[in-house]
Amino acid sequence: MNPEIETILMKVQKPGRYTGGELNSIIKEKSEVEVRFAFCFPDVYEVGMSHLGMKILYSQLNTKPYVWCERVFAPWVDMEELMREKDIKLYALESGDPITEFDFIGFTLQYELSYTNVLNMLDLAGIPLRSEERTGLWPLVVAGGPCACNPEPIADFIDLFFIGEGEEVDAEVIELYREYKKRNATKQEFLRAAAQIEGVYVPSLYRVEYQEDGTIASFTPTQGAPSKIKKRLIMDLDNLYFPDNFVVPSIEIVHDRAVAEIFRGCIRGCRFCQAGFLYRPVREKSPETIDRQCHDLCCNTGYDEVSLSSLSSSDYSNIQELLEKLLDWSQKEKVSISLPSLRVDGFSDELMSKLKTVRRSGLTFAPEAGTQRLRNVINKNVTEEELMQTCNTAFGGGWTTVKLYFMIGLPTETMDDVAGIAQLAQKVVNAYYSNPNKPKGKAVRVTVSASSFVPKPFTPFQWEPQDTIDTLHQKQKHLRDSITSKKINCNWHDADTSFLEGVFARGDRRLCQVLELAQKRGCHFDGWSDFFHLSDWLEIFEECGIDPAFYANRRRSFDELLPWDHIDYGVTKEFFIQECKKAYDSATTGNCREICSHCGAACWKGGICVEKRSDLV
Repeated sequence: MNPEIETILMKVQKPGRYTGGELNSIIKEKSEVEVRFAFCFPDVYEVGMSHLGMKILYSQLNTKPYVWCERVFAPWVDMEELMREKDIKLYALESGDPITEFDFIGFTLQYELSYTNVLNMLDLAGIPLRSEERTGLWPLVVAGGPCACNPEPIADFIDLFFIGEGEEVDAEVIELYREYKKRNATKQEFLRAAAQIEGVYVPSLYRVEYQEDGTIASFTPTQGAPSKIKKRLIMDLDNLYFPDNFVVPSIEIVHDRAVAEIFRGCIRGCRFCQAGFLYRPVREKSPETIDRQCHDLCCNTGYDEVSLSSLSSSDYSNIQELLEKLLDWSQKEKVSISLPSLRVDGFSDELMSKLKTVRRSGLTFAPEAGTQRLRNVINKNVTEEELMQTCNTAFGGGWTTVKLYFMIGLPTETMDDVAGIAQLAQKVVNAYYSNPNKPKGKAVRVTVSASSFVPKPFTPFQWEPQDTIDTLHQKQKHLRDSITSKKINCNWHDADTSFLEGVFARGDRRLCQVLELAQKRGCHFDGWSDFFHLSDWLEIFEECGIDPAFYANRRRSFDELLPWDHIDYGVTKEFFIQECKKAYDSATTGNCREICSHCGAACWKGGICVEKRSDLV
């Protein structure tokens, strides 16, 4: 480690964030590798080290003897201040080398409010922010992750984006780079070639023009770039690389446990949920594969808890068989199994009996809306009766703590719908005290958590306006005033940050100038309440001559050219329009195991689509 770094570590909070040297971290000899990849997570160590995607790609890239992938996290403000004072450039944890020495600087984009951290990390490394200012073949600044589905608000700073799942496309781009580096090719030559790889988007090869009303007039590919960029998708998860160990953090992290992925995608079609459409179609791992991976991780990391990761764990088709396999060894080895993302209609007596064996903590469900009308609008396909039945099952099994997730600001929502959240929570409280099998001498605790609806690309609600901040504040107050029981605790997400998230979620390239100025003004860690100040952002928008409400609070027409229309995630725009219209009729669409809704994801001819459509076999 750089001696200068050692001298400042005793002056910062949690120096373990910056030292490296953790169990299972990978060290290679620099002279023996051809490509160095700095995997950058634009948040603090504790958040980034909890991210499963980073664990997978870090381990996979390092299986290649000629590639060395290292981890980089955003330093907390105390560390950043000292680094700038001592002129210490942003460095990777494994080698301690500044990331300017790397071939690739890769960012994972998990949250729109991390964009200023991306720019701040580049600035802290001494790397020009704009792609056009970096003329050499390296370092290349690349990005992927869910927010890459609309790359435009950050397009001027990124050389290329990975669209879709990264395990295959990342390796293909690195192979291409390896070849072009050997032949001393230019950056432009490499980018033109990379754009031909499926799942790669090179923003500099596309020209955007605008109408007088500010909407996009055209999006034109140049230099042979494809007109549509199709996401990468991996069908066979059983044979897909998955690490048998993870880097074990040196300090406590947000999710400090082993994590095993059980399937990708979601059979549900909740109309607000971006992830449910981005990762279609559903593809499952076998119980045998998951069981082996869980056991390997616990043996190689020392963790005594493993979490089964998915968008809706109880929708895994072999959940009972899987839990039985896991219990064969987890009980003997004193390992607990956590099953997050449970659905109200997926909590059976059989599942409860397994969960009682592997853990006993609070249960979390997401009704999302307080009235059946609004649940139909968003296609939640969960009834109040199912929620009550689930809660009664849980209470009879000994649970006393339930957390309920809702959203406020959903399309067509009224104040009666908001009050319905409090009424539904009260019914859960009443169900507990009416249950003859409830735990004796214990009180129930019901927590209501209400996030603000943010319309996202690639959802049926991508055209919908977001509620204004004032309207969200009114609804939050109405929710609070509607709660009459001390057994119910209520919290909600800050409306100011939700507004900015909405701006960048559906923004275009004109927001790049806003981000650049925001970084120069010191904006970073915008997802942290301690550092986010909406007034600062509004001043920046005004200085740039941009109205943020144009992006967040404006209803868009179905025929408008959207900033992400050149990106293809497989689900058709026609399907999203159909679903949006059905929402206004409070009409629901069955899940993918009930019926094929012809969303377009069958184009991959695999996963659950094959199960429901004989024409694909």
